[in-house]
Amino acid sequence: MQNVAADLVQMLGVERVLWEQEHLVTYGFDGTATLYDEAGCVALPKTTEEVRQVVRYAAKHRIPVVTRGSGTGLSGGSVPVAGCIVLCLAQMDRVLELDPKNLTIHVESGVVTQKVAELADAAGLLYPPDPGSMRISTIGGNVAENSGGLRGLKYGVTRDYVMGLEVVLADGESVVFGNKCVKDVAGFSMKDIFIGSEGTLGIITKVLLQLVPKPAAKKTLLATFSEMDAAAETVSEIIAARIIPCTLEFLDKITIRCVEEYAHVGLPLDAESVLLMETDGDPAVVQEEAQQMAEIARRNGATAVQVAQTQEEAVRLATARRVAFSALARVAPTTILEDATVPRSELAKMIRFIQQVAAKYEVAVGTFGHMGDGNLHPTFLTDEKNAAEMVRVEKAMTEIFDYAVKLGGTITGEHGVGLAKKAFLPKAIGDASLGLMRRFKRTIDPDNLLNPGKIFD
Repeated sequence: MQNVAADLVQMLGVERVLWEQEHLVTYGFDGTATLYDEAGCVALPKTTEEVRQVVRYAAKHRIPVVTRGSGTGLSGGSVPVAGCIVLCLAQMDRVLELDPKNLTIHVESGVVTQKVAELADAAGLLYPPDPGSMRISTIGGNVAENSGGLRGLKYGVTRDYVMGLEVVLADGESVVFGNKCVKDVAGFSMKDIFIGSEGTLGIITKVLLQLVPKPAAKKTLLATFSEMDAAAETVSEIIAARIIPCTLEFLDKITIRCVEEYAHVGLPLDAESVLLMETDGDPAVVQEEAQQMAEIARRNGATAVQVAQTQEEAVRLATARRVAFSALARVAPTTILEDATVPRSELAKMIRFIQQVAAKYEVAVGTFGHMGDGNLHPTFLTDEKNAAEMVRVEKAMTEIFDYAVKLGGTITGEHGVGLAKKAFLPKAIGDASLGLMRRFKRTIDPDNLLNPGKIFD
C-alpha cells in the first residue's frame, strides 16, 4: 500500500493522504462496538473531481474503496476492509447554497448535520431529521444510512428531505439525480436507489436537501409510569386520537437510572418508564394537543406529567432522551446499541420480550427509543473481552431480531445493515429481495470495489 499511497500523494498532496500505522488506527472503526479492521491508506479529497480521480485509480488497480464521513455509524458500514483505500469526505464541507425561495439547501457530503440545522434555523426554516449523532455526523453519512431521529414520527427520515444527489460511481463517472422541483417523475427515481445504500453502489459527494417552515410553537412534556405497558398504551391512544407529536420517545428503568446518574435532570428513579412527548405547530393547536396528551397519559396511569413552562425547562426534559446512549455507554466497557423496529401495535410485546431475553441470557439491556414509530434501541451493556458473555449477547440479539421480524417488524429502523446485521438480513427481507439487491450491485459495481462485504457478501 505504500506504492498506492505514493500515487495518491501525487493526486492530492502529502497532507491529504495517510498511510502510517499511527494515523490509520482512527479510521479502523466506526461507532459500532467490537468491529475493527485496518485500512491500507486514507485519502482526504476536497472536491468531486478528486473523488473521481481516486475512484478511477482504484478501479484501474482493483483496490476496494470504503467511504467514510465522521465515523458515527452503528452498523459497521464504514469499517475498512483489508488493503482498501478509505475515502474520507470530511474535508468536503462546503455549503454551496441556501435558497429560502425554494426552501432548499445544497451542501457537500462532509457538512455536519448540526450545521445544516443551524443554517436553516437562522433563515427561519427547519431541517427536520435529527439523528442522535447530528452534532458530529455528516450529511453524506446520513443519506448513505437513511438516518432517522427523534422527530421521525411526524417529519419522517432523511430520505424524505433529499431532493437531489451528486454521486460518483464505481468507474469514476459522476452523475446527478434530482433538482429543486417539487414534482419530477422523469425516468426512474435513481436518487432513492442510493439513499440507504451504505456506500455499496456509489459515493455521495453533494446533497440537495428540502427545508420546511419553522413551527411557530412547541410544547414539551415528560410523563412517568410505574408500568411499561401503560406507556405503550399511552402511545397507542395518542396516535388513535389523531395526534402526531413531533417527538414521542421512551426510556426504560435501566436507562432512567443511567441518565439520571449522568445528567442529573431530575428523573424519578422508581419509575418503570418515562415518555418524552413534544408537539409543534400553530400555537393554539400545540396548546390543545399538549393538554390532550397529558390527559391521555394520566388516564393510562401516569404517576406524573411535567409540562415545560420555559425553553430552558424544555431542553432539560429533552436532555433525558438525547443523552441516553452516552449515559448507558458509561456503565460497561462495551456498549452495543441496536435498533429493532416493530409496528406500534406490537410495542408492548416487543419491550416485554426484550426484558425476558435479557433475563434468560443474564445480560444487562437498557431499552429506549422512538416509541412513536416503533423503533426501539435495546442496548447491551457488556464486555467484549468476556467471551462467554459475548456468546450470550449474540444469542439474545438473535432472538430479539427474530421476534421483531415475527411481529411484522424489521432488524433495523435507522442504523443500517453494514457488517453488524448482514447475517440477519435474509430472514428479514427474503431470498428473492436479497437476490435482486445482489444483481443490482453487480450491475452498478461489477468488480465489487465499493464497500465490499457490507449489507451482504
